[in-house]
Amino acid sequence: MHPYQLILKKRDGGELSPEEIEALLGAYLREEIADYQMSAFLMAVFFRGMSPRETAALTMAMVRSGETLDLEALGGVPVDKHSTGGVGDKTSLVLIPLVAAAGARVAKLSGRGLGHTGGTIDKLESIPGFRTDLSRERMLDQVRRIGCALAGQTADLVPADKRLYALRDVTATVESIPLIAASIMSKKIAGGARGIVLDVKTGSGAFMKTLEDARDLAEAMVAIGHEVGRRTVAVISDMDQPLGRTVGNAVEVEEAIATLQGRGPQDLTELCVALGSHMLVLAGSEASRDAAEERLRRALEDGLALERLRKMIAAQGGDVRVVDDPGLLPQARHVLPVAAARGGVVAGIDAEAIGLAAMSLGAGRARKEDRIDPAVGIRLERKVGEKVGAGEPLASVLAHDEARGAEAVRRVREAYRLARSAPTPRPLIHAVLGDAA
Repeated sequence: MHPYQLILKKRDGGELSPEEIEALLGAYLREEIADYQMSAFLMAVFFRGMSPRETAALTMAMVRSGETLDLEALGGVPVDKHSTGGVGDKTSLVLIPLVAAAGARVAKLSGRGLGHTGGTIDKLESIPGFRTDLSRERMLDQVRRIGCALAGQTADLVPADKRLYALRDVTATVESIPLIAASIMSKKIAGGARGIVLDVKTGSGAFMKTLEDARDLAEAMVAIGHEVGRRTVAVISDMDQPLGRTVGNAVEVEEAIATLQGRGPQDLTELCVALGSHMLVLAGSEASRDAAEERLRRALEDGLALERLRKMIAAQGGDVRVVDDPGLLPQARHVLPVAAARGGVVAGIDAEAIGLAAMSLGAGRARKEDRIDPAVGIRLERKVGEKVGAGEPLASVLAHDEARGAEAVRRVREAYRLARSAPTPRPLIHAVLGDAA
């Protein structure tokens, strides 16, 4: 195998065999191929794309580049969920204990936030004492005992993804659908999942701004799942405004707790029930989505889901008192109102602008080495379709520094668009693709 020949073949629109893809990636990881050659290959993929067979082959080659988590000993069908990232997206904080309370077992590996979208691990670590650095043995033991665990990804999981992403980041090939799909699915498969539910976001706060792009990515990931024998469902959900009413870290944990208490925002609750119903069907816990949804709602109503969260926090060293007293979570020094300049109905909220405003406060990272401030964030007092009077609050900014808070107030106010009448509401779920569709 000569890398020049494979680059040329892909540049000219040819299809590489699984063996050729495995050889190319392996040689790159062994540093037998220079960065400039792999960059040329990535650019060829960017312009020529990859067939489902090629994308699946790349995914599995990436999986084999490191360690994998074997969940078969847990019994049943191990299921997992992945979100492509959004603003206020705290679904995993609700969904994992909720699904565990309804009978499935979930060992979830999550990441940290970068840019305007938040990270589940950062949010969990706002709980005093909560540990996300679980060993494989401890994680599996915890899932056996209480049904769920949420931990950070290790460096040994899909190391090829980190190498390739670094190249994609500097060669303007990040947006390639096959490369995005392979990156996401390789981590889910290496994490041991046999059933995978994908929450693919679309809208102003999503990586995929248009429904067409979101559908392309969803189809690519479902195709990978089917090609490699994983039952896979992709739910395309709306991210044209933030999910729920909070954006940050501690403030999102507080909202997740309220949701598990049955007091959460409707959009967050409905999305978690929808995603969870697919997870239960893939896990074999329920035969139909209707039965699964009913079971999940019961787990919310009777307190089982909240109790499962309490057990997970305790098992991972966190202060369980936050469940009953969210005031024990980190608190910002200043709460600054974002007042409406005039009255009207909220016609739109630029979710990305809200995410960037939260990031400017310290709730997110512009660079990987940036530190997160768990206390800061934004509360949305009004969402799309809701009325507001002149001088009434659109939102509240939670800040430690008044100057940064004042700038965030300006950004948040500009993110809101008011009109005289309510807009036609966007659906929360645009489409469902895959096994349980």
